[in-house]
Amino acid sequence: MGDDRFLAALLSVPVLSGPEVSPDGRWVVWSWSRVGPAADVFAAPTDGSSPPVRLTETSEGDTVVASWTPEGEAVLVTQDTDGDERERLYRVRLAEPGVMEPLTGPSPNYYLHGGQLHPNGRWLVYSANLDAQSGEETEADRLYRHDLESGELLALARPERGSIPWPELNRQGTHVLYSRNELDPAGQQVWLVDIEGREDHEILNFGARAKVSASWFPDGRRVLFVAEAGSYRRVGVWEMEGGVLWLLDDPGRNVEDAFAPPNGGPVVVIEVEGAGIRASLLDPETGEEFAPPEVRGNLVPLARAGGGWVCKRYDARHPVDVIRYDPEGGSTTSLTGLKDRTSLDTDRLAAAEDFRWRSADGLEVQGWLYRAPADVVGTVILVHGGPTSHAEDRFNAEVQYLVSRGFHVMTPNYRGSTGFGLPFQDSIKEDGWGGREQEDIRRGIEALIEAGVARAGRVGITGTSYGGYSAWWAITHFPTDLVAAAAPICGMTDLTVDYHATRPDLRPYSEEMMGGTPEEVPDLYHERSPINFVKDIWGRLLIVQGMQDPNVTPDNVDVVVKALGREGIHYELLTFEDEGHGIARPWNLKVLYPRLADFFEAAFG
Repeated sequence: MGDDRFLAALLSVPVLSGPEVSPDGRWVVWSWSRVGPAADVFAAPTDGSSPPVRLTETSEGDTVVASWTPEGEAVLVTQDTDGDERERLYRVRLAEPGVMEPLTGPSPNYYLHGGQLHPNGRWLVYSANLDAQSGEETEADRLYRHDLESGELLALARPERGSIPWPELNRQGTHVLYSRNELDPAGQQVWLVDIEGREDHEILNFGARAKVSASWFPDGRRVLFVAEAGSYRRVGVWEMEGGVLWLLDDPGRNVEDAFAPPNGGPVVVIEVEGAGIRASLLDPETGEEFAPPEVRGNLVPLARAGGGWVCKRYDARHPVDVIRYDPEGGSTTSLTGLKDRTSLDTDRLAAAEDFRWRSADGLEVQGWLYRAPADVVGTVILVHGGPTSHAEDRFNAEVQYLVSRGFHVMTPNYRGSTGFGLPFQDSIKEDGWGGREQEDIRRGIEALIEAGVARAGRVGITGTSYGGYSAWWAITHFPTDLVAAAAPICGMTDLTVDYHATRPDLRPYSEEMMGGTPEEVPDLYHERSPINFVKDIWGRLLIVQGMQDPNVTPDNVDVVVKALGREGIHYELLTFEDEGHGIARPWNLKVLYPRLADFFEAAFG
């Protein structure tokens, strides 16, 4: 199969995100991108009795799942425009696929989080950085109860600063659970407010710089939470009448998350072990814990369905899918019908190889290595964004295409990545962005060379968001004989410009990582901004940007292009007018992936 045909096959694989099981366990919904011009929402019965139903079919922007309605007969979805992340809420009924009933106004000038319908069918709960009286965008989020009949916006909570990332109404409609980070950008506390906005109070606080996340049990009286405790995370239950009960408090376990399925049953605990997902099922009543079935790849149980479980499953050679596992026969069934939607031969896909090395200070760092089978052109380092996320053993069309073009690809999990324990994740904050995490990446390249996988001068680096920042850092700071080319995608260039241009709700994250605002630590923001070192660029440079990006805005490109011009540094520029934070639309990826391969191949020639 030629490059064009293989790329078409790779991009024929739908990218699944946000699967949610209905309150009664009968349906599962998810968002699929690459099945049309933008992401759309699909639903399927959890018993596998019929194929998926396409609930939305849009072209203007990505449509993703927000929540189920209480009775499980409809879902709320959000949609933005060309990746601008200014989302509008809609209701779509299972019985009326394709009909999107708007719940919030058109062309929002604010950023919205969450979205749930009250059992009375009249009130909508969400947060937004919006002043309801003036209609103006605000710095801090407010928690709203939106009356769909009168249009009234009742502010249930008004934090002084920061965002409310995912407010959650209990199923009975009496209280809303939400989080604040006013005490310190590095921390997060959980608050509870009644649906009338009369009693708003903090319920979970484990320190100003400690994060705690929480969600409702189906009974609407208990809250499951995950709290940072020094070097690890523990899992507990908060009860309205009974206080806190700890379910899991073990420093030896690397808990990443936990949630209560929407239709009851054991709590799902998510850990990362050996750089892979390890899930367990924990009975909140008895404390008994047991493992779900062992299958190849990563498996995340979502909810019980009849005698089986609905799960998310994936690895590098098996794209993300929603399956049903039936313990009696040990069988698994795809609920999405994924194989029928793609022409990809998964036997051609490269497996993810666990690759480890020591950083400059002796810290062990892990990454995933994908080897080209023959006729190796060079090596590409693909750096994940965040930085609070991690590269997984997971299907990635960009990785597989680059491998098919003769490149080894390595995806490093530098310090600051999730999945390797809380101390590893928090260690990036000791230096701030542009610190030892960049040495982790540099030393990973050297380890590949020492292992005979890569060759000096035939290494390129790319990535999106913080991965783009890391590509900028490498081309301005790494030795010229180590990295020959960089292709930053939506990457920060001037951290001060980026701080003031980004979404208001994202600024506390920069403050957490850098130890303050640009006004509080100006020297650090200057020192860690690649734009101030462009004179040191000797390798090839390709800048990629989505022009609707509200996160790492095009301002980053505008200022760095001027700096490159002043220094006489040659560069290539590739922009996409209909993309936001990252390049996602299939027709744009058909341009981007070959351009990256051609760019690196020319740089290594």
